[in-house]
Amino acid sequence: MFFVRKVVGLVNEHKDNLASDLSVGGNRKPNRKEPKQISFRVSEQEYSKLKQSAETLNMTVPNFVKKKAQGSRLVSPKLDKETRQSIAKDLSHLGSNVNQIAKWFNQNKDKATHLPEEKYHDLEKQFDDVKKELHKIWQQLN
Repeated sequence: MFFVRKVVGLVNEHKDNLASDLSVGGNRKPNRKEPKQISFRVSEQEYSKLKQSAETLNMTVPNFVKKKAQGSRLVSPKLDKETRQSIAKDLSHLGSNVNQIAKWFNQNKDKATHLPEEKYHDLEKQFDDVKKELHKIWQQLN
């Protein structure tokens, strides 16, 4: 009798552990917007083409393939990567110039109201230069 109780107790304990394992596994379910996954293999040459196309569009290969499979019309950017980086660099320099001008005005509020005409014209020229540079950048973007 003792042996039977012990075996029954082990079986019940195993069922309890199994149930708790299942509930824990149920909690590990990934929270994904799109639960289905599709995978397929391609040759090195095909992957290279996909990667190049994806990079041109500034996308990852999986995102590119998904958009193409969905029939999305993908438009390549007007500018290549180097040009975009160059524009970002130019904008950074312009931002630095504007920040320097703003810093001077903030530090010299009392002087700013009584600027000598020469200093005023110098600041006006700097702002005109910034406007010209911005105009050039906009021309590249359009």
